[in-house]
Amino acid sequence: MNRVLYYHQQSNFSRKIRILLAEKNLDYELKEINLKNKPPEFLEISPIGRVPVFVEQDGTVIWDSTLIAEYLDETYPQPSFYPSNSLARLECRKWEELADTLGEKIISLWILNLTNNLDKTGYRTKVETLINRLLPIFDQQLAQSKYLLGDGTWTAADIAALCSLGYYSLRLNEDWHSQYHNLRNWFNKLHERESVKSTVPMPLN
Repeated sequence: MNRVLYYHQQSNFSRKIRILLAEKNLDYELKEINLKNKPPEFLEISPIGRVPVFVEQDGTVIWDSTLIAEYLDETYPQPSFYPSNSLARLECRKWEELADTLGEKIISLWILNLTNNLDKTGYRTKVETLINRLLPIFDQQLAQSKYLLGDGTWTAADIAALCSLGYYSLRLNEDWHSQYHNLRNWFNKLHERESVKSTVPMPLN
């Protein structure tokens, strides 16, 4: 059977996996999911009902973008996006988790805007505060090196971060580029890669 990636075109977490699959030059079939009306076929393989879900040629099913990314890197290690050294790998996972948290909070903020939430509990303020705390952390890290883990090469952490920031621009039209120059330069440089350019999320009509 063919490899299959269940995804949504605008999902930052789906984009993470699409970039990895492109960089590793792996053939696969894309199946886009309507997140407002998820088909039974998808819910059968995704207990949490979220994209992405990856199905390997042998039928192995993996959900959660980080689990999929780690599987792809272990199974198809060239090129590799996680360091082989255990401490460096841990550092990569820490930054990837931070980037995914940023992405999750951006999604939460977009949903609040979409539903016209009255924010009686102050949740919006908490979400915005965390986003605004995380952005300078990434910017300061990139003031020291070309990529999040140094000058050597980009990693899964960089991919996760650029996908979250791309989603931020798509959904909330935030002008973070003018405030965080290191992030902007890193983001623009990575978008010169075909795998990144070809997966830029587009607004739906």
